[in-house]
Amino acid sequence: MKLFSLSHIYIFFIFTFALLSLLLRIYGINWDSGFNLHPDERAIILFTLPLGLPTSIDIFFSNQSPLNPHFFAYGNFPLYLLKSTSFLAGLVHAPYATYQEMYMVGRIVSVLAELGTLFTLFLLAKKIFGKPVAILSIFFYTVSVLPIQLAHFYAVDTLLTFFILITLYQLINFYEKQTIKNALLVGVFFGLSLATKTSALVLLFSIGTAIGIEFLLIFLKQPHRPHVWFPHVPVFIKRLCIDGIIIVTTALATFAITEPYAFIDFSEFWKQNMQQAAMTHNAFTFPYTLQYVGKIPYLYELKNIFLFGLGPLLASLCFIGTFYVNYSALTKEKKDKWAHEIILVIFFCVYFLIIGNFAIGFMRYLLPLYPLLCLFGAFLAYRINRLLRNNVDSNIIRNTLYVILTTSLLVWPLSFLHIYTQPNTRILATDWIIKNIKAGSTIGIEHWDDSLPLTQQQNYHMETLELYNPDTDEKWRKINQQFLRTDYLILASNRLYTPLQKLTDCDNLPIGYCYTQTANYYKKLFDGSLGFKKVAEFAVYPTIPLLNKQINDQSADESFTVYDHPKIVIFQKSP
Repeated sequence: MKLFSLSHIYIFFIFTFALLSLLLRIYGINWDSGFNLHPDERAIILFTLPLGLPTSIDIFFSNQSPLNPHFFAYGNFPLYLLKSTSFLAGLVHAPYATYQEMYMVGRIVSVLAELGTLFTLFLLAKKIFGKPVAILSIFFYTVSVLPIQLAHFYAVDTLLTFFILITLYQLINFYEKQTIKNALLVGVFFGLSLATKTSALVLLFSIGTAIGIEFLLIFLKQPHRPHVWFPHVPVFIKRLCIDGIIIVTTALATFAITEPYAFIDFSEFWKQNMQQAAMTHNAFTFPYTLQYVGKIPYLYELKNIFLFGLGPLLASLCFIGTFYVNYSALTKEKKDKWAHEIILVIFFCVYFLIIGNFAIGFMRYLLPLYPLLCLFGAFLAYRINRLLRNNVDSNIIRNTLYVILTTSLLVWPLSFLHIYTQPNTRILATDWIIKNIKAGSTIGIEHWDDSLPLTQQQNYHMETLELYNPDTDEKWRKINQQFLRTDYLILASNRLYTPLQKLTDCDNLPIGYCYTQTANYYKKLFDGSLGFKKVAEFAVYPTIPLLNKQINDQSADESFTVYDHPKIVIFQKSP
């Protein structure tokens, strides 16, 4: 009699990877020691704090309702979720409902959303490819670095990824069994996705695919016998209408409940969403998006996924696996799970084609594709494993290869976690400033970046250098006067100096966005000829365990480094 069955082994792996995923995502979760250094997280908290219940139905339907966050850059559901969870947590520990510690509640919610994504990914992979692929999928997602990093923030990306993935899973359930219950669930999850972020609209392509795929299959099977499939057209149209109405109505109702002021305060909702849409098409919209001027669509996203989001080894498996699954779904004979794969492939391709073509390329925008990348990579790894079993007789060789692969896949996430073993660089810089710069000194800081020191700023005179402003004589007269008063200059990250040094081709740049003088200023600052010398630098890099070898990730998308491990440089005016 076997002591352990195959199902016990699967349960063991699920539990192990869920625990590993939790540990990787919760380790160092208080990485900024309560300073709220992530700007999106900080904004969400600031707009969440004033929320309250209206005292009457008339006030509820007013733009001035205390339940209206007046903030629609993201969906409102994450704000309501944070408010409710922090209120409940505050009953146990009062500061959790305040600005000082609300961030911690949000980050725990983010971690739980990641665990929900992991569990949903297992169910999705098991349904389409079987349990072995499902186990590999959740292992790959567990060790994916971008999901690990984003679980340390309460932005909307982890929630969006969970709701999108569970919508796709429910779509496949709906395809298999087109019941009212399944249609309602698709609508609910789709509505929650939209109330988290409107980019979830891409799910409409997969929803349309799931609704119409039966008719497509009938047509493909009998393309030259219209008398066979034509009688099904009325049935198809009726089902299409009923199912479509149920899903759309439920989605709209869910969206209205979880983001009511998108309708009540429609003008503000529309205005802010149009601002966000403009940003996705024009990198000159905001100062912090200038980094994306000259971005090469798709290649920029793929580079960041390959080098940083997944790491070269895992990304190679996932990229090749994606091509393999897409090719299999679109070209091979129609097998049992063909339609299931098509639903995923349609979403994956459309989402990547739309988001990858944005003028801006924040890495988090593609987080909803990471579970599918891991699924496709796991399917390829499973096929490779079958080839090994059929062609390599030695268990020792096969097991050695498995150990090498598993160990190699752990290197990048464990290296990345090194940044959470150290205090945040802005905290390190703050300690240095307080100890080494005497009170009363004048410190020059850059606008649109965190000002340092984080504490005791009242002990210093702060000069804000407005370097994003167009290069005009007036700008530089003002800054030169500030230099005369400044004892120290602080670059709190590469947010300004990296993009502004690249924007020097005046013939091909819009008026006001050519920064030749600013680039020359940074050149002189870094080579010492400006009259300031570097006296301190603070940088924490991902570090390979045991080898203690640092991995310089400053070439990554700015958002990968600027929040939790920015490089900080401090200059002192020369005597």
